[in-house]
Amino acid sequence: MLLLAAAPVLSGCWGVAIGAGAAAGIAAAEERGAKNAANDKGIQLLINDKLLKENQYLWRKLSVTVYEGRVLLTGVVGTEFSRDEATRLAWAASDRIQEVINEVQVTASGDVLDYANDTWISSQLRFKIAGDRDIVDINYSIETVNGVVYLIGLAQDEEELTRVTDYARTISGVRRVVSHVWLKTDPRRRPV
Repeated sequence: MLLLAAAPVLSGCWGVAIGAGAAAGIAAAEERGAKNAANDKGIQLLINDKLLKENQYLWRKLSVTVYEGRVLLTGVVGTEFSRDEATRLAWAASDRIQEVINEVQVTASGDVLDYANDTWISSQLRFKIAGDRDIVDINYSIETVNGVVYLIGLAQDEEELTRVTDYARTISGVRRVVSHVWLKTDPRRRPV
């Protein structure tokens, strides 16, 4: 009887343990390694915390992606000042940041329909690259804003990167593809 009463609590603990184990397994499989993946997650949390505390407008409007200390900011804001402020706050969040790539769009456009379309585009691209045995899909992060696909991560080689960008270009609704993907042999990379 006591075991049945505790089952919901225990299942929650198992869910957390399985989720943490899966995240560790994914990080170990990534080209950047578990240490860099953990460092990137820490940087992302610090930036989001900084945005939340100092500019909730930006916190709501932006997406922060970090890959090997390289920060990709995406989203839509109403002014150039807000766009510049996003860069300033990101840099101020951590001394472990290698680069801040500000791809934040300044525009009044963007609504629920645009967001739904962007989500659909990102999902389609993830599905396409996951199904291609010649692409190590776990090494790519994808953000789509107003039909513009932003990529960051590591490609095994130029051929793989071309395959990923070609997949993105063929998805209905994609206006442009912007790649911040480095090759795994790039000398600017952090040691794993």
